[in-house]
Order: sequence, then structure tokens, then C-alpha cells
Amino acid sequence: MPDLTKVATGLVWFTIAFVLASLVEYWVHRLMHAPLRLGERHRDHHRRNEGQGVVWEFFDYVKGTFVVMLLLFFFSLEAGLGWFLGGLAFAAFSSYAHQLQHENPHKCFWMKMPVHYVHHKYGMWHHNFGLAVDWWDHVFGTYKLVDWLTEEELSRPELGYTELRWW
Repeated sequence: MPDLTKVATGLVWFTIAFVLASLVEYWVHRLMHAPLRLGERHRDHHRRNEGQGVVWEFFDYVKGTFVVMLLLFFFSLEAGLGWFLGGLAFAAFSSYAHQLQHENPHKCFWMKMPVHYVHHKYGMWHHNFGLAVDWWDHVFGTYKLVDWLTEEELSRPELGYTELRWW
């Protein structure tokens, strides 16, 4: 039987990493809209209005955070595993959510409105920076609710949760 203290430690660090990763995602995306060099590739993403595919998004997220994902292993194995897996889980969820919002925004049931889809559709350079979640837009006052379900969205064919570009 596993030591419950170790399991609890892992779960706490998993949760912290998941929530913190969502905050980092929000701020990195927001900074990509500032007139800095960081935003050059992002401006191209807005021009094309498409994701790279779930797998390539995931690799980009992990590549940019891998060293940070390993840091808590210096503290303990349980904390390290929780932290690493929480970051990995958020990277996977965010990659999927990002691609889903570009291709099938109706399926983002966990948000009242698919903020990233709306961010692109309405050219919101100052609003709706969340990719996977809208929490931080609410916290930092950048959430802007719009009536996004127009004839265009309603006329799209119904797709399943896995019918999107994976590569």
C-alpha cells in the first residue's frame, strides 16, 4: 500500500503545477501581444488563424518549460513527479484545447465561450488571452464576453472531440 503522505504530496504538487502552468500560459500569450520580438511568430499565427496540430503544440509547450518541470526533483521524488506530471498534463490539455478552438470550438464545454476562438475571430488584441482555460482572463479583467455563436458556427458540421489536426 502506498504511503498516503507521499501520494498527497504528489497530488498537491500536480495541482500547483497545473494551475501555475495555466497562469504562465496566460501571461506568455498576453506578452506575445505586446510590441516585443516575442510576438513575431505569434502575429503570423493570427494571420493564418490555425494551430500547428496537437502534437506540435505539445512539443512547443514542453520544449519551453522542460527544465522548470524538472526542478522539484531536487526537493523530493514525490514533489518532482507531481510537479512534472502536472506540467505535462497541462501542456497536453492546453495543446488539445488550442487546436480544438481553432477547428471545433463548439466542443469546449468547460468554458462558457471558447475564449481563444473568440480572441482570433474578433481580432481581440487586448482580450481573451486564455488558451485552455478562461480563469485568468476573469482574474485580470481581460475577459470579454461576446455572442460568438453566429450562423457561421451554427452551420459548421458536427465533429467529434478527436476530429482535429493531430500532426
